[in-house]
Amino acid sequence: MEQLTNFVDTLGGYVWGPYVLLPLLVGTGVYLIIGLKFMPWLNMVPAFMHMWRGRAANSEHQGELSPFKAMMTCMAATIGTGNIVGVATAIMIGGPGAVFWMWITALVGMATKYSEALLAVKYREVTPAGDYVGGPMYYIKNGLGDSWKWMACLFALFGMVASFGIGNMTQCNAITGNLSTAFGLPPTGVAIALFVIVGVVLIGGVKRIGDVAGVVVPFMAVTYIILGIIIMLMNYDKVGPAFLSIFEYAFAPAPAVGGFTGASIMMAMRYGVARGLFSNEAGLGSGPIAHATAITDNPVRQGFLGMIDPFIDTVLVCSMTAIIILIAGDWHAADRGTAAIMTSHAFGHALPGIGQYFVAIALALFAFTTILGWCVYGERCAVYLFGHMALKPFRLVFTLVVPVGAMMELTFVWSLSDLFNGLMALPNLVALLLLSPVVFKLTREYFARYSRDKMFDD
Repeated sequence: MEQLTNFVDTLGGYVWGPYVLLPLLVGTGVYLIIGLKFMPWLNMVPAFMHMWRGRAANSEHQGELSPFKAMMTCMAATIGTGNIVGVATAIMIGGPGAVFWMWITALVGMATKYSEALLAVKYREVTPAGDYVGGPMYYIKNGLGDSWKWMACLFALFGMVASFGIGNMTQCNAITGNLSTAFGLPPTGVAIALFVIVGVVLIGGVKRIGDVAGVVVPFMAVTYIILGIIIMLMNYDKVGPAFLSIFEYAFAPAPAVGGFTGASIMMAMRYGVARGLFSNEAGLGSGPIAHATAITDNPVRQGFLGMIDPFIDTVLVCSMTAIIILIAGDWHAADRGTAAIMTSHAFGHALPGIGQYFVAIALALFAFTTILGWCVYGERCAVYLFGHMALKPFRLVFTLVVPVGAMMELTFVWSLSDLFNGLMALPNLVALLLLSPVVFKLTREYFARYSRDKMFDD
């Protein structure tokens, strides 16, 4: 097993390395943001207003979930352990400058997610049971034609496998480990409770998942951001130096200090980009599967909600974690151990007695919603490969895997998850580049058709 794990790690390192996936992800985002003439950056405020209005679905439009709930289902998967552990990992290895490159990936990722959500609605299908299905496998098949179906099948296969790893077992393991450590809860009890709660939600299908995500995701994101702001206000004299270190070491090597061995500019860039993309998933192809369920009459409108997802996830939520870690001032200490311990210590330093417990609860909620979001992704991939009859069996198996992931050692599962997560992105990015003329055309037509005050109305 150790040899197999090493082989998968090596292959995953190549896929996620500086010569394959990372430049392709960033390059696609840069190409799309330029092709869209920086539209996502210029329309952020009205897009947020559109998100707020999207809480209520228009009964005259088609779909399964309101635009807001479709977006929250997507964000349920993106706002996860990457916002806590991923940020700390980037700082541990790449130094404070890695945070700057996380922001850059989010800004270019806005164009990527806009394009993904637009194409998902544009090329979605309706199953015999009335479910709206979409995502990379459908815009590859319906947008690029029959000769590309093999690539659509590859994406669906990679996505289905990844959903059991990165979307289920690893999240369950993180929940069990953190709650057991922080509160002394028995791991078996946590696993059983998690199995029951996940099962109750998943048995209700995508609509119940959307209902839960529509409540839990905004609550946990807003609470996390507010607490981060409170901590910054309590330590206002340290906020400036923290931000300064981010910009300073984004363009200069971070020196070795304490247990930190130092980081070059390339290391800051590499780990900042990698952790940023891991957190907001722009370009991986997972998010558009959720956006395809939106009740809307125009794919561009759902694209507006897709484009602010990376901003909320990375620029807002991830930044809270990063600033609090840097405010604590000992991120470079050798005794910080793992990334999770570093974050827990930073919150405990800022809020003695309660900070570490807040991190444990936040991580549990983040991971729980990630499970729900990835169930939607996995089941839609299964439906594409095996037909609508695969829907209920997939949910059953997905639920049964929960206690397994919660209790077992997951070294190999983590490695396999990273690999298949990266493999998902390859066919999706090729499709985005080939279908970019469709994205640009629909966007131009939409902005030419609607006046500014009607542009974001349903």
